Amino acid sequence: KSAAKAIEKFHRKQLPREWMVELQPGIKAGQLVRPLARVGVYVPGGLAKYPSSLLMAAIPARVAGVEQVIVCTPPRSDGEVDPVILVAAEVAGVDALFRVGGAQAIAAMAYGTRTVPKVDKIVGPGNVYVVAAKHVVSMDVDIDFAAGPSEILILADSSADSAYVAADLLAQAEHDPAAAAVLVTTSEGLASEVRELIRDMLRDNPRRDIMLKSLGRYGRAVVAGDLDEAIEFVNDYAPEHLQLMIKRPERVLKRVKNAGAIFVGPYAPVAAGDLAVGPSHILPTGGAARRGSGLSVLDFVMLPSVQVLTARGLKRIAGVVEKLAEVEGLPGHARSVRERFKKRGD
Repeated sequence: KSAAKAIEKFHRKQLPREWMVELQPGIKAGQLVRPLARVGVYVPGGLAKYPSSLLMAAIPARVAGVEQVIVCTPPRSDGEVDPVILVAAEVAGVDALFRVGGAQAIAAMAYGTRTVPKVDKIVGPGNVYVVAAKHVVSMDVDIDFAAGPSEILILADSSADSAYVAADLLAQAEHDPAAAAVLVTTSEGLASEVRELIRDMLRDNPRRDIMLKSLGRYGRAVVAGDLDEAIEFVNDYAPEHLQLMIKRPERVLKRVKNAGAIFVGPYAPVAAGDLAVGPSHILPTGGAARRGSGLSVLDFVMLPSVQVLTARGLKRIAGVVEKLAEVEGLPGHARSVRERFKKRGD
């Protein structure tokens, strides 16, 4: 419940506000805030259970004012949903939970079935099949983004504690055989130390097989010539999670352009943000952080504009409207303005 409170507190700060401004005498315009009606949250299962993902998606939706929040999650081998998922659903105020996973769950939420209602938007992470299904249905229902296998990129220099770096890389590698754990550093010595520590930490680890597959496929240690080159690598990679374990990280933070979530300093491991800090851990992966941000309250609201004009206000801009309408070949637009200033009977 403490994690849920932190998530709610953070996302309440993100809530957009309604406003109205007078642009000219007689002309006002503003912004309204309207929540989506129904949202579907996908909560992955299989290799691990993710009650935190449920909280990170459902609570922002509730904060935004979404009327109905449903969840789809794959059941265990015995056909039941893990109790921790059920507890998380209750804490988050979920309206309905369905025991269905994979691409079929995405299809059910996108188009509706006799039991699963059709939603306006689908959010949440998943494997490659879930991500592909979300893209397939995205012409018919809104989705968040491609939240695929987890990624971490750690930018570290010689001041970093090699044990912290090794532990944080393994923390992401344990998610999935397709997870990516990458270190970019200006210190060849640190890279060597981290490599040795990872070997030690893997011994007798209960998720060793998953970690070995992840590190074998997507684990890398990159030694950069200098900090500028390392930062360039960071922005090109556009990681889901970026950790800054360097001297004066606040200076480098200003130069980071592309990252889903940034963790600053030796006491800000990704695990803390994944589970308890407050910002959503549902983040863009696969380079999508170049063009988008993580899940937030803004994903669950619409921001329609509103415009209020008096006769005096419309008259002030009538000439502009008519001229532009003429240029664009839209005489009906011009007439819709002129009609309002004709004397009746003309």
